[in-house]
Amino acid sequence: MLEPLPLDAQQALCPSEQLSERGLALVFDVLLWRQPARAFALRFDGRVVAYMNRCAHVPTEMDWQPGEFLDQDQRWIVCSIHGASYEPANGRCVAGPCAGQRLMALDVTERDGQIWWQPGPDIRPAGAV
Repeated sequence: MLEPLPLDAQQALCPSEQLSERGLALVFDVLLWRQPARAFALRFDGRVVAYMNRCAHVPTEMDWQPGEFLDQDQRWIVCSIHGASYEPANGRCVAGPCAGQRLMALDVTERDGQIWWQPGPDIRPAGAV
């Protein structure tokens, strides 16, 4: 297992204004367990949240169009393949084949007009060694 990156290794994701309330998510490349994968960040109820772009039921990307994760009412994150619905605030599956499971969260912060994410032992920047 890779060692966690130090706190000062936070990764700049995007300017704060790039994520509008319940709008398009920012999809970005990471390494998950040393393998290329995708994650996404979106703003929901004034807060930025980020998750791996992997359904908890079957590890497949969930957006039905690039950056489109929310249902028509913009209330739930929905897997376009299996129809699983997730609570945006905490990634908990509330309906579908993975009820009770959660999306894999990334630690994000917002400060000084910028959104940052913190790599960990399992999720690293795409260019990490």
